Amino acid sequence: MTSSKILSRSAPSTIAATTIVSSLLTVQTSGAGFTDLTAEVAKFVRDAGASEGAVTLFIRHTSASLTIQENADPTVLDDLLTALDRAAPENAGWSHDTEGPDDMPAHIKTMLTATSLQIPVLQGKLALGTWQAIYLIEHRARPHRREIVLQFIGCSN
Repeated sequence: MTSSKILSRSAPSTIAATTIVSSLLTVQTSGAGFTDLTAEVAKFVRDAGASEGAVTLFIRHTSASLTIQENADPTVLDDLLTALDRAAPENAGWSHDTEGPDDMPAHIKTMLTATSLQIPVLQGKLALGTWQAIYLIEHRARPHRREIVLQFIGCSN
């Protein structure tokens, strides 16, 4: 027995990708946790004069990462930190501890998450869902200066 599904799709749009705009975003973290980058990425898209295309974020570090997650309930972010801490605890007897007990777990957490994101840009805006936000995740206990490459590829206004 097959169930009927109702699907709909908008008409495809075609552009010639004639614009590439890049920028380096520097973020000072306050230690382990999430930093919301959504407004800054949206500003970059506006400043780039983006119309349609994609924006890519790439973090230039191995102990911090990027993610798209819920922006409505902060307990989601707390629970995600708890899950990452359970997946890569500090006291697991890691060999690599040159920079402290949180260093190797930070590398593992980065491996489990993402170092780059790509987000569609439609009609000059990030095509994020209602409850989605873009976050930098700091995996180290102490504050760090993090660099994220932003790049828009597409057409501009």
